[in-house]
Amino acid sequence: MILPAKQSKQQGPWQLPTSGLAPNSGGGWSRGTERESGLCLEDLGRQDEVTVGDPLVAVLLLSGPRGRPDLASEPPAGGGRLAALYLGSKPAWSPRYPAAGQTPIPNVSLPLRFDWRDKHVVNQVRNQKMCGGCWAFSVVSAIESTCAIQGKPLDYLSVQQVIDCSFNNYGCSGGSPLSALSWLNETQVKLVEDSEYPFKAENGLCRYFPQSQSGVSIKDFSAYDFSGQEDEMAKALLSFGPLVVIVDAVSWQDYLGGVIQHHCSSGEANHAVLITGFDKTGNTPYWIVHNSWGNSWGIEGYAHVKMGDNVCGIADSVSAVFV
Repeated sequence: MILPAKQSKQQGPWQLPTSGLAPNSGGGWSRGTERESGLCLEDLGRQDEVTVGDPLVAVLLLSGPRGRPDLASEPPAGGGRLAALYLGSKPAWSPRYPAAGQTPIPNVSLPLRFDWRDKHVVNQVRNQKMCGGCWAFSVVSAIESTCAIQGKPLDYLSVQQVIDCSFNNYGCSGGSPLSALSWLNETQVKLVEDSEYPFKAENGLCRYFPQSQSGVSIKDFSAYDFSGQEDEMAKALLSFGPLVVIVDAVSWQDYLGGVIQHHCSSGEANHAVLITGFDKTGNTPYWIVHNSWGNSWGIEGYAHVKMGDNVCGIADSVSAVFV
């Protein structure tokens, strides 16, 4: 779920800025400053307006989320209840990303296909279940992969720790990847292994650990708006590792396969996911998107989203993490 950053009485240095917003100058999706928030409040129903025809277009069915036992008991109230725990948000703002505060992107040559999974640095897709914690899953997954790229073990880190302890978010009721990254960067909290602090699919009291506790803390992160610059986004992926992105995924709950080229019906950010790669070998180039709805959803837990047209706003709010 995507929600506005929580306004805390404790104004720490990790609070997101509220100034410096600029109008959109990029192509692709029409959006205001609200569109770029990436705040996961998944509490609106999807709009039942998908089409099936072109084999290159993603297969989306209206019969309910296939392979999603966690939602099997939900009543089919026009599709709205089925999507309630996963999708749809009231839009919120996010800051524009000044170049001065970003890590420069190396000018690397782009292959026709690249996927960090081929390097064995991406964990299996997890399932957020009845918890609107996409914002935490995407951030933790990015940190896991970045550690592995540097030669460290590919461990499962605690998503529940981020859900419980990132005070400027709303736990399973939603949150912001940018806010979570800002909190991790400023507090230097060490993420412990999932086995030490397992996922419970509900909010809990934050557990604190001594400084001597082993864990992973981040060194920094960079946030980008790559609308109209998806080749630069691909270079960032190659250079930095899997990227956290915010999308309009209102219609994704029934995705079965193919390349998503349309079907972004809400016009606002509502779901956080991880991009692990891209493929330009066919007629329709696409991003390879790691979701958090279990491996029975989509293509073994992944979706393919068309590159180049900012489909579903996939290039609007992109974050890279450094450990």
